[in-house]
Amino acid sequence: MKNPLIAVAALLAVAAPGGTLKAASFENVTVYKEPGRFGGWPANNGVWSWGDEILVGFSQGYFKKVESGHAIDGSKPSVPRFARSLDGGRSWKIETPSFLDANGKEKEATDPPGGVDFTNPNFAMTLRMVSSRTGFSRFYYSYDRGKVWQGPYSLPAFGRKVISARTDYIVNGKRDAMAFITSGKENGREGRVFCTRTTDGGKTWKFVSWIGPEPPGFSIMPSTVRLSPKVLLTTLRQKEGESSWIDSYISEDNGGNWRFLNRPVESTGTFVGNPPSTIRLKDGRIAMTYGYRSAPFGIRAKLSNDGGKTWGSEIMLRDDAGCGDLGYPRTVQRSDGKIVTLYYFNDANDAERYIAATIWDPGTSPAR
Repeated sequence: MKNPLIAVAALLAVAAPGGTLKAASFENVTVYKEPGRFGGWPANNGVWSWGDEILVGFSQGYFKKVESGHAIDGSKPSVPRFARSLDGGRSWKIETPSFLDANGKEKEATDPPGGVDFTNPNFAMTLRMVSSRTGFSRFYYSYDRGKVWQGPYSLPAFGRKVISARTDYIVNGKRDAMAFITSGKENGREGRVFCTRTTDGGKTWKFVSWIGPEPPGFSIMPSTVRLSPKVLLTTLRQKEGESSWIDSYISEDNGGNWRFLNRPVESTGTFVGNPPSTIRLKDGRIAMTYGYRSAPFGIRAKLSNDGGKTWGSEIMLRDDAGCGDLGYPRTVQRSDGKIVTLYYFNDANDAERYIAATIWDPGTSPAR
């Protein structure tokens, strides 16, 4: 008997109005959904995969109907949770993080001891902010695929008033890793993105470079991939005035300097836009997914065949949400080549928010 939480469809990848494509095949899966609850923001928490085992973090709170903004009840507790799949995203189990105490609280961060082995085959690291309005952020790591976490360990403030860390990192070697973090601007407001690096297993983190100039609005929530030993590509959530979009930057000296590359997505809709999730596929292409917060509300994707220099037509993964309180995707590729994109979603403005996944086929790389 088929899983009743899975809706399966097969559509031709043909042009739709506005040049948008439909994915050749996809499955929409419910990951976490409870009446009266709010499940949100995978991009704030992270995703990790080991073959067909996938772990994604999200926030679990209480639903509260609002006219606009996030439909979460701020007067009630919100806690981190994980969802784990052992079958490539078709079924999921919810887990309580080991770093929470019996009351669901996280302990105070301590100074990192260093010596983390970033190359452990079962390694995972999560970088977390206390809030987007304070200057404190922390990190945890695991050697058993996120079942038991070490930490929290303090991240430095790098001389900024606000450090809003989310999980975006690249492993370079056993004790060597880079993280890409949003900080406050000179006026203390969010935000501007920078690159930091540790070469002693997380004991010390040093500022490496800013990614782009300080914006009039904000430039936040990077998603970064390595293209070669020296080349890095990152995509950023951008907002200025009423406009929201996604920009890309490239570094050709391993993070030392960055230059603007292009604007892959001209608009992510209203409601202050949505962050990208960018991964490098096994065949070398780049896949980027993001939420779209104007009608038709949903989840979209783009593919690049040349390291982000150019991008194909927009791919519509979903356009059936009830409002713009959605998105914040994280994406991985399965062992069979299909992509699993995780995000938060809604069926109506007055309905609970939940975590969902779309399993979709990116097709094959065109001949060069």
